[in-house]
Amino acid sequence: MALTSLLVCADAESVQVLSRILENLGIEVEVCGDPAAAQSRAASLHFDALLIDCVDELAATKFIAEVRRNSLNRESIVIAIAGSQNRVREIFAQGANFVLYKPISQERAAHSIRAARSLIRQERRVQPRIAVRSEIAVAYAGNENAPATLVDLNESGLGMLSSEQLPPRCRVYFQFTLPGDRSVLRLSGEVMWKDSSGRVGIRFAQVPQTSRRVLQAWVGGKVSSEAEKLTAPPAQADDASVRLSASLGLLSGSTADRRDPTRLACCLGAEVYRPENNVPVRCNLSDIGSGGCYVETTEPFPEGTAVEIVARTENLKLCISGRVRSVDRGFGMGVQFSLKNEEQQKQVEQLIACAKAEPKLIG
Repeated sequence: MALTSLLVCADAESVQVLSRILENLGIEVEVCGDPAAAQSRAASLHFDALLIDCVDELAATKFIAEVRRNSLNRESIVIAIAGSQNRVREIFAQGANFVLYKPISQERAAHSIRAARSLIRQERRVQPRIAVRSEIAVAYAGNENAPATLVDLNESGLGMLSSEQLPPRCRVYFQFTLPGDRSVLRLSGEVMWKDSSGRVGIRFAQVPQTSRRVLQAWVGGKVSSEAEKLTAPPAQADDASVRLSASLGLLSGSTADRRDPTRLACCLGAEVYRPENNVPVRCNLSDIGSGGCYVETTEPFPEGTAVEIVARTENLKLCISGRVRSVDRGFGMGVQFSLKNEEQQKQVEQLIACAKAEPKLIG
C-alpha cells in the first residue's frame, strides 16, 4: 500500500504548502479542516502520518490522545503544527512524535516531513533491501523503454531512480539481470511512492515462478554474505576507527534496512562544514550511531569528502570530523565519524543518549 496521511488544518496557505510537500514525497494526503470530522476519519481508517494543527490546543491534544488509544493509528507518526503560544511539552505528552513550527517554511517543512517519512518506511518495511547499482529499462503506459537505475531490491519490491514522471500507482514492467547472474528476470510491479529527486518505490505485483526462484536465491545469498561481513573480526584490532566502521554499516536512504541495529532514528539540527570552507550547510541528522550518522541535505557533498559536523542540543555541543561514505543526490549523505580518541567517542555517546531522551523537535 502507498503511504497515506491525514492533514487536519483549516489554514489554506499551510494546507497548500504541506500538501505539495507530502505529494512530492509520494505520500497521499487527505485534507480535513474540521477536527471532529477528522477524528471520525482517524477512528475508521489507518493513516501512516497525521499532521494536526494546534491552533485549538485543547481540541488538538484530545485528538492526539484519542489517536493513541485507537488501535488503527496507535503506531502512526503524529506531527503537530504548533505556534509560539502552544505548550509543546503537553502536546508531546499526549503522543506527538514531531513538532513543526509556524510560520510554515517550504524548505524546513520539506526536511522535517522527509525525516518523518524515512521513519515510516523503516517501520513498515519488513524484509531487508539489498543495495545494487544497475541500469535497467522499464515499460509502463505510454512508454515502452524508459531508462532507470536500480538502487535496491528484495523479494517484494525495489527502489529505482528515474528521470521519467511515472504516474502514481501505475503498473510498471521490468526485464533485467542481476549482478553475477545471467538469468533474465521478468516481472511487473506497482508504483507505491515517488519523490522530487527521482526516487521511485515499487511493490512487485506479478512475479513468474522462474523469476521468483532466481530473485530468492540472489537475495538470500547477499543477505548471508552481509551477515558474514558484520560478524567478521576487524583486520586491525588496535585501530579505533576500523573497529567502529566494522559494525557501522554506513547507509544511504536507499539502503536503510541494512543499518546496524544500534542506529537511532532522530531529528537533530546540525551544521556541516568542509574543512576548507567556513560557510555552514544547515541540515538535519536523521539517524546516529557510535560510528556515523545520516545527514539530510538536498546538496550532499561528493563521496570521500572530509567534513566537520556541529550538532547542538539544549545541554551539549558536539563538533566532530567525518568523511562522506555514501551519497543520495537530492536527499542526503552517510557520514562515517573519524573518532581519534576516547573523549570524542564519549561525546558521541552523550549525543546519542540525549537524542534518546529528548523529544524530536523539528521545523
